[in-house]
Amino acid sequence: MSKVLVLNDKFEKASELELPASYAEVNPHNLYLYVKSYLASMRANSAHTKGRSEVSGGGKKPWRQKGRGGARAGSTRTNVWVGGAVAFGPTNNKNYFQKVNKKQKRLALEFALNEKAANGKLFAVDSISVESGKAKDAAKIVEALKVRDVLIVKDLLDDKTLLAFRNLANCYVVDASEVNAYLVATYSAVLAEKAALANLTKEG
Repeated sequence: MSKVLVLNDKFEKASELELPASYAEVNPHNLYLYVKSYLASMRANSAHTKGRSEVSGGGKKPWRQKGRGGARAGSTRTNVWVGGAVAFGPTNNKNYFQKVNKKQKRLALEFALNEKAANGKLFAVDSISVESGKAKDAAKIVEALKVRDVLIVKDLLDDKTLLAFRNLANCYVVDASEVNAYLVATYSAVLAEKAALANLTKEG
């Protein structure tokens, strides 16, 4: 059974908490499907080219069909002419949405949390707060964890703490309502307030 490392005020290990045993039984394919859907939803879908019917001009046949010794042409706006249309180019009417149901989203989050706990990278603490609002004070918290990067989860995010962490490249701070399986899987470690972790792991 995977365990959450509970830290004290100095961000040193004090005790452990156990995640529900069912988390270890989740199929990893649920995380794959969620991440695939999440990344697809982030696509800008802005690449667009005009087809022959969309390019202006070219209504008149440029020259007669026969008799001039050159290739025939019906329009100056076909894809073989400069200033013409694009053949088989990208269009912005494509829908990249991939459905993932509520149960799968939940299972993906459970699997991601269990993986972090199994690797000793899921931490819990009573409170995460930087009252000074300074990045140097926030950096000390990240350094104390001795990890490459970290997702910081607060139960309720306050302005001062957000201000302190937002300019640090190796961490990202969110409140519990914003946490998803993609964020948990992306960062090498997760540091959460106990209240926030309780909300993430409660059933239903």
